Amino acid sequence: MLLLSRLAENLYWIGRYMERAENTARLLNVNYYASLESAGRVSEHWRPLLELTGGEGPLLERYGQLDTRSATAWLAFDLENPSSIASSLARARQNARGLRDRIPSEMWEAVNRSYLNLCFETGDVMDRDGLYEYCVAAREAAQFFFGIAFATLPRDEGWSFLRSGQLLERADNTVRVLQARVDSPQDPAALGGPADPTARALQEQQWVSVLKGASAFEAYRKSAHSGIDPRGVAGFLLFDEYFPRSLRYSAENLHDALAQIDRHHPGAHPEILRLSRWLVARLQYARIDDILERRSPSLPELLIEINRVGAAIDTAYFQQE
Repeated sequence: MLLLSRLAENLYWIGRYMERAENTARLLNVNYYASLESAGRVSEHWRPLLELTGGEGPLLERYGQLDTRSATAWLAFDLENPSSIASSLARARQNARGLRDRIPSEMWEAVNRSYLNLCFETGDVMDRDGLYEYCVAAREAAQFFFGIAFATLPRDEGWSFLRSGQLLERADNTVRVLQARVDSPQDPAALGGPADPTARALQEQQWVSVLKGASAFEAYRKSAHSGIDPRGVAGFLLFDEYFPRSLRYSAENLHDALAQIDRHHPGAHPEILRLSRWLVARLQYARIDDILERRSPSLPELLIEINRVGAAIDTAYFQQE
């Protein structure tokens, strides 16, 4: 049975928003506690994370200054930030309301519960030192939702749209996190160049945060059997074919989900599959040195190609009558 474009779009964006909430919660939690141990300027510590969500300009307009409290509030509770945890959960719930008769009741209950529990919090969470619990609750809410979807949602076109949204958001986030770290002025040895012991220790701490922000620390250590090497970390997050949050894994499974959708619309939108397959092919044959040294494909190029897939999905399936 073919989905109406509105229903397909709702499922797609539920997948994106729930994944975004989880990503933001994980990155915020890691960054907040790393900032407490950092000797650098607070603004420099938070700036790379804010760049993932549109930069610090909107935050300064709203709060007037960039410090740990304003950055945390902006990323966690502020509904005016479209990438905050609360905003992502609220938008996921808004999309799910229109699907209450089309999705398992457990999925709706999971989204609604996370909205009621997490979207009305304020800076009081900081006052009672509850940010860790808030971020864990947001992360677990998203994981619980996708677990229910995996266990109860029929593997039809709706599942493929939900999965496409989740994987596209995950791929986008992975590239942005790596780009923020590689381009960070705090990390002059980002590509593994010479550094004094103090700078090297800081570099290792920053790349450990990158791994923990992707729930990849244990998986990387198991795979690498060595210390924290920037090229090794970047290569793992970009190319590992078995780690669920690597760019390659996300791209391959995104292509599979889009191919499943195409079976319901045979040959109607070949450009989507061409773009998604091209992304997979580039990751299969790219070298980490080419990417990190801004040769083709660079991180900005990969991000553009991910966004092209998203734009093609939107044009093909959601902008038609």
